[in-house]
Order: sequence, then structure tokens, then C-alpha cells
Amino acid sequence: MALAVNIEELINGKTIEWERLEFKKGWNPEDVIHTLCAFANDINNWGGGYIILGITEENGMPQLPPSGLQPDSIDSIQGEITKLCHLIQPNYIPIVQPYFFMESHILVMYAPAGDMRPYTAPQGLGGTGQKSRFSYIRSGSRTIKAQGEDLRRLQELTARIPFDDRVHQTAKLQDLNRNIEFSGTGSSHNG
Repeated sequence: MALAVNIEELINGKTIEWERLEFKKGWNPEDVIHTLCAFANDINNWGGGYIILGITEENGMPQLPPSGLQPDSIDSIQGEITKLCHLIQPNYIPIVQPYFFMESHILVMYAPAGDMRPYTAPQGLGGTGQKSRFSYIRSGSRTIKAQGEDLRRLQELTARIPFDDRVHQTAKLQDLNRNIEFSGTGSSHNG
């Protein structure tokens, strides 16, 4: 599934604000899991964000042409992303799409705002760091641990999602009732 965004406009920041973009020269699992968690938490309700692997950044700006990724590493990175996302709680999966851009291979991850905030990720990926969990958020162009007032705001976001917009994780197709009566203008309709 291709992302619903023009990749050139995305990289140049014409369609998405810079705070919603993270450029990474290469694969760094610990940085990626924290940023995915921050975009899933989406404390400012922007709709998540994008992580682009294979593009070096300098002072937040992409350095073009891209440094790129080795083509034979892209499949294994995608597998590692899936494993990483199982470490985010509650479970969270971004949309990942490889691209060939300016004669280089890059990998774009779209991390939409999650329905089950707050999300947490391990502080580290080895040893005792994996046991410590934190909620991460974006502050400007940085990914940081949510603490104090920011953590309270993040927890309040869950209560602000209208009940009808929340995902029911255990619902089944058989739970739907097509014979509900609706009333609105004084008449009732059977649907």
C-alpha cells in the first residue's frame, strides 16, 4: 500500500510540518521505537508523523541527495520494525513503504496517531533498559519522555476521544446490529 502523500513534497516539508518529520541516515532501532511511540501518542493532535530512513539531516533539514539504504537491508529493516512495534504497548503498527528517491533507496514510515493513548516504549532495547517503560512525545523536532504536565496532558487525551470514535478491540462482526431504530427529525427509520 503506497502512502497517500507526494514523497518529494513530504521530504521538502511542503505538505507536513517539520515537527512531524524525522530524518535518519540509517537504522537505529532505539531512536525509531521512541519516535514511533511519540507519533502514536500525538500529544498535539496533528495526526502522527513520518520517519524517513536513508536521509541525513542537518539542523532538522534533509541533506539531499539522500545517503540511502542498502537495497538488501530494506526487507530485514521492515521485519525489525514489526518486532519493535510489538514492544510498544498497547500494540501499535505504522505504515511502512520503501521508495527509490533521487537514485537512492529510502524507507518511509507513517506513524498515525494511535487510538489507545498513552503508548509506552522501553527506554532501551537491551538489559535493564527494556524493563523501564516510558511514554514518549514530540517537543518541537525532538522526541522526549513525557513527564509532569506533558504526561498529564497525554493521559487526558484518552478521555477526549469521543466514545463513538474509540476502537473496540474485542468486537466481532456478529456484534453489529443492522436493525437499529434511528430518530432525528421526529420520524423513525428501520435500517
